Amino acid sequence: MKCDVIDLANKKKGTIDLDDEVFGVEVRKDLLARTVNWQLDKRRGGNHKTKERAEVNGTKAKPFNQKGTGRARQGTLRAPQMRGGGTVFGPRVRSHASAMPKKVRRLALKSALSAKQAEGKLIVLDEAKAKSPKTGDLAKTLKAFDWGRALLIDGAEVDANFAMAARNIMGIDVLPSVGANVYDILRRDTLVLTKDAVAQLTERLK
Repeated sequence: MKCDVIDLANKKKGTIDLDDEVFGVEVRKDLLARTVNWQLDKRRGGNHKTKERAEVNGTKAKPFNQKGTGRARQGTLRAPQMRGGGTVFGPRVRSHASAMPKKVRRLALKSALSAKQAEGKLIVLDEAKAKSPKTGDLAKTLKAFDWGRALLIDGAEVDANFAMAARNIMGIDVLPSVGANVYDILRRDTLVLTKDAVAQLTERLK
């Protein structure tokens, strides 16, 4: 399929062919949801922890006599029902990461790219380069576009000046092509790809 290519001055610089096998596949919402959950699970620290009965500091002595107090019998102050005792079946340090086949991940990324293309929210830039690392200059340039919250994906490497200028602009994320992922694509309103990014993603996913 054909797609217009523009520059940062919002002028048309020609067209580009987008591969239907990457940007025109059927959108699988089930795979998108599965991949997003997989990514978020990998981000979880899993360092939540409560002390169990064997880990609580305290004496092992019987707290009071078995009989004659009128109270229920107790064998230790570290029991869960006692104040300051251990927690029963509390959270333990563990990894929340799950397995995801590479083929499923690849198809989910294709679905995310195709979804943006189908919604008309895929923009192709000639190149993403800035003359200076000043945020103000780039902010004025991007103000001419109605992108909203946008994710810009460049080629193998992101221009240093552009990356430095964009990092302080709210709602603009910049990634190299190797960092393209389903979660970041879906959480932004507009997906902006450079011509290098299109070539890299096509080679990676085809």
